[in-house]
Amino acid sequence: MLSDPSSENGIIRRYDAEAIAKYYRIRPWLYIWRTLTVVWVFGTFFFSLLWDKWTNRTEKNKQKRASQLRQLLTHLGPTFIKVGQALSTRPDLIRKDFLDELIKLQDQLPPFDNQIAFAIIESELDCSVDEAYREISPHPVAAASLGQVYRAVLHTGEEVAVKVQRPNLRPMLALDLFLMRCAAQRFGRWLPLNLGHDLTLIVDEFGAKLFEEIDYVNEGHSAEKFAANFRNDPEVKVPAIYWQYSSHRVLTLEWINGYKLTDTEKIRSAGIDPNEIVKIGVTSGLRQLLEHGFFHADPHPGNLFATPDGRMAYIDFGMMDQLEEEAKETIASAVVQLINQDYEALAEDFVKLGFLTPDTDIKPIIPALEKVWGNAIGQSVGNFNFKTITDEFSELMYDYPFRVPAKFALIIRSLITQEGLALSLDPNFKIVEVAYPYVARRLLTGESPQLRRRLLEVLFKDGKFQWQRLENMIAIARSDKKFDLLPTAQLGLQYLISDEGRYLRRQLLLALTEDDRLHTEEVQRLWVLIKDELNPQQLWQAALNTFRELSVAGVAALVPTVSTLR
Repeated sequence: MLSDPSSENGIIRRYDAEAIAKYYRIRPWLYIWRTLTVVWVFGTFFFSLLWDKWTNRTEKNKQKRASQLRQLLTHLGPTFIKVGQALSTRPDLIRKDFLDELIKLQDQLPPFDNQIAFAIIESELDCSVDEAYREISPHPVAAASLGQVYRAVLHTGEEVAVKVQRPNLRPMLALDLFLMRCAAQRFGRWLPLNLGHDLTLIVDEFGAKLFEEIDYVNEGHSAEKFAANFRNDPEVKVPAIYWQYSSHRVLTLEWINGYKLTDTEKIRSAGIDPNEIVKIGVTSGLRQLLEHGFFHADPHPGNLFATPDGRMAYIDFGMMDQLEEEAKETIASAVVQLINQDYEALAEDFVKLGFLTPDTDIKPIIPALEKVWGNAIGQSVGNFNFKTITDEFSELMYDYPFRVPAKFALIIRSLITQEGLALSLDPNFKIVEVAYPYVARRLLTGESPQLRRRLLEVLFKDGKFQWQRLENMIAIARSDKKFDLLPTAQLGLQYLISDEGRYLRRQLLLALTEDDRLHTEEVQRLWVLIKDELNPQQLWQAALNTFRELSVAGVAALVPTVSTLR
């Protein structure tokens, strides 16, 4: 039970909106003062911007105002610093002078007193600083919104980073989250997006994740789970956790040498191609969402590094989330439906994901999706970017009953942050140029029955096999250097001749033998796709299963057609 949010020991470790609200409702002087402070700070800042505009001094004072914004966010504390960090990854939203200042919020925040930090270490680890570490930097090497980091060496010789949480952090977060939730309840209905009843859920999701982020034991376990997911990926580096020197408010982990992803010059001078780092970041992000379901929800530049050997290093695992299997596969199919411009199937995926309720009539939504996103996608995959799609999607929320499920608020934030980070390295970056080949490969090589079912849903429409989609998917997947068609074809053939593939065999035969007449052109298209991947034993088994399914007329038609393929 929550007893006193003003005390570090008086608040539960997990976010509890009702308990926090109960506390502050009988202590109105606490939240009234905070509300007045926030309104005054932002009101003064916006008035300054208007005054510059009225007096034609906007250009002259732009650097001053950018610095002022960073300072006021810092002054307001961790919650508002988090907002600034999210904005710092959007060069397409924030003008450069503001962006340069907001980037400093990643790891250039004012540190708190060393004596307080060392006292926290000794209290949490139940030993002196000298007993825990052979060496430790006299001052923090980085200060972030929730804590600060010292560089140290263990008595066993390992170089480590020591994260120490800021004092009185939980009470500050609890108060700001209470105010945000009250604002969501009172003013959410007047926001331009159709979020209304869901906005408090988004605040609660954000609050839950913030409270998880400030529990360093939870972060350590998340880091180990993340490392296990990427143990066979040579392009991703995850630091090891030293549990003997860690607690809820102190975390000791392996020191990572590397370059911030926003420091393009240092990355290039180290002989690392920034574009390759971007691809690693996007692909690893997609793997988190679509393979593991366990994803990093706060991938800002302060949490990601390029290592000297060209790997992507993740160093902060406080804000993580988990996706269910069905949601992973639906997201994968939704991406493909979007690229294929199959808006009816896309609307159905939105229902499955919770963006539309099951009783929603999707018929009037389909042309709206086509109108908005048809322009966003254009003629090629390269014209697509996630920011454009989210902007266009927000327009639909005015007229149609879309809502943002709390779970997906973090996913959208994560994707926008990753794309914004990639744009800072490459202004011409298009996220789908990297993402779609991965998604196509993932569907084609589906190792689970659920994923294979999603592939069937993509390849069939109105009971007919969509040859062009399969050909496009294979062509796009081949554009990824890591994609090897041979094992993919073998997996596909194994599935085709299995009991599970019975439905697919029937549909293919219907496509090939419409009206009991084998269509030579379509057989040739299929043959081109698979001829180089078959071995004789597989071909013989496939032929046996095929003849069993064919009608007599279809068998008769097969002989002259196959002869044309020799």
